[in-house]
Amino acid sequence: MNWKPWILLAALCASAASGADRWPQFRGPDGQGNSDAQNLPLSWSETNNVQWKTPIHGRAWASPVIWDHQIWLTTAPEDGKELYAVCVDAETGKITRDLKVFDVARPQYCIPFNSYASPSPVIEEGRVYVTFGAPGTACLDTKTGAVLWERRDLECNHFRSAGSSPILYEDKLIMHFDGSDFQYVVALDKKTGKTLWKVDRSIDWQDLNAEGKPKDSGDFRKAFSTPLIAAFDSQPPILLSLGSKALYAYQPNDGKELWRLEERQCFSGSTRPVVGKDRIYYCAGFSSGQLLAVKPGGSGVVTENQILWRVKKDVPLKPSVILAGDYLFMVDDNGTATFVRAENGEIAGRQKMGGHFTASPLHAGGRIYCFSEEGKTTVVADHPPFKILAENTLEDGFMASPTVTEDTLVLRTKTALYRIAK
Repeated sequence: MNWKPWILLAALCASAASGADRWPQFRGPDGQGNSDAQNLPLSWSETNNVQWKTPIHGRAWASPVIWDHQIWLTTAPEDGKELYAVCVDAETGKITRDLKVFDVARPQYCIPFNSYASPSPVIEEGRVYVTFGAPGTACLDTKTGAVLWERRDLECNHFRSAGSSPILYEDKLIMHFDGSDFQYVVALDKKTGKTLWKVDRSIDWQDLNAEGKPKDSGDFRKAFSTPLIAAFDSQPPILLSLGSKALYAYQPNDGKELWRLEERQCFSGSTRPVVGKDRIYYCAGFSSGQLLAVKPGGSGVVTENQILWRVKKDVPLKPSVILAGDYLFMVDDNGTATFVRAENGEIAGRQKMGGHFTASPLHAGGRIYCFSEEGKTTVVADHPPFKILAENTLEDGFMASPTVTEDTLVLRTKTALYRIAK
């Protein structure tokens, strides 16, 4: 079959989300870190090209989402007993709403590296959807801040705290729950919050002891990835969903599993897949991290024949990759940046940038922006040879991924929200 892909907006709130002032979901309108902006700032500092800076209370790694002049993000205190949604005016930086959405009497354990508000919201006209994983999911009216519906009955021991962000598709809010106890994908009616479908991960974990309990402590069943809607040629859209030890393809309308590709040596998949030409690219996860190029299609458990190539060196565990023309760009957790030829997996350029990375990079205007945990943004040309165009530093460092509105950057550091403009 001749596969010619096109990407659906993974938040199809977004037939209308292509406006220059809208960033509706984690990693932007296409869910893959790309922006149409052609005139983003190249250089900035705490005292240069900062339109405004707004402190954000709590400790949270969720990326902001933007609809017209509203910026929404979530936050929580370090103890996780209160969960908030915050709205910031994009023009002034003023906090217009600071809403406590949930109280949590007994928060699950959260490792020091993570936060109690790491999943990013998703937004459409009139509504923003916020989730904190099992502690609660809610739909808020963006004009009034009223809670339109909430769900607190979706069970999952996140074990290290939640990380996967929700997406919108047609009438559905779709979410991953990959914990140490339960692993499933669920679609809720975005208008009411009622469950439309729910499907358990189908992989045989092969990790039970004689008593039928998992041998490991739970990490090998966990995952943190955000799903992506994509379609190829004239085929119906599919839901690409990276869990632990496998990449799944589901029918988004009913949750039926179409196929899965197992990578049993990898676990805790955290990056979001990207799609281009006739293939899917994804980082398999922890343990023996790999970047894979995979042909779409098939049924059941697909075989090695679906895998076109693998890269096994300097592959990120947390930052997602960028597809820029004929090249994939990735920066691993320890600051090594690599260009990979998308066609065959050959390394076209590699350079150590320094620092540590959790935030996913941004691609816009022929540049790739990379944001380190130490607060440095390294801007590189989007093609080999490897060329650093600028290095910029803000206080406190980045865990959240970047967002764009018009020709400006909206950046969340560990303590503040910035709008960076020329």
